Amino acid sequence: MPDALISGALLTDTILGHGLPAAAEHHLTQAGLCWHDEPKAEAHLAQALLIAPDHAAVLIGLYRYYFYKRRLPDALDIAELCLVKACRDNGFPEDWRQVTSADAAFGRYEEILPRFFLLTLKGYAYLSMRLGQLNAGREAIDKLLELDPDDRIGARVLLDVANRVGVDDDDD
Repeated sequence: MPDALISGALLTDTILGHGLPAAAEHHLTQAGLCWHDEPKAEAHLAQALLIAPDHAAVLIGLYRYYFYKRRLPDALDIAELCLVKACRDNGFPEDWRQVTSADAAFGRYEEILPRFFLLTLKGYAYLSMRLGQLNAGREAIDKLLELDPDDRIGARVLLDVANRVGVDDDDD
């Protein structure tokens, strides 16, 4: 197998769960199975977080749990942690606002870590806007479009929503 394919497969495995301790995976699975029982699900998520506090699978599990429970402020907190992780894992500046198109091959679909960064930033933008933090949302959308001018990640949809905020339907 060519080195590029091997490293791509390793990166994919890392993002999707490779290296996740079995105990953390167990707690994530259990949280999913009992997600309707919030105290129980949250106890499992907390255990997964204790075992693997910086693993993408755990952070994504927490994000999804809060998002689908409509606990958007909590989901935004996790999105911010994911942004810090994505910046660190990609070797980007700590502040996502300082990331430039020269920092990674953002337009290449097979580049898993830069794509993780873009998807995380998109989630952050969406949640910021949903929570009324329109300036933060628009800033993230602008960064997405700067890094992904072909809009493979779908940021223009968010931009359209941001542009419609406060516009009366009769203004069309």
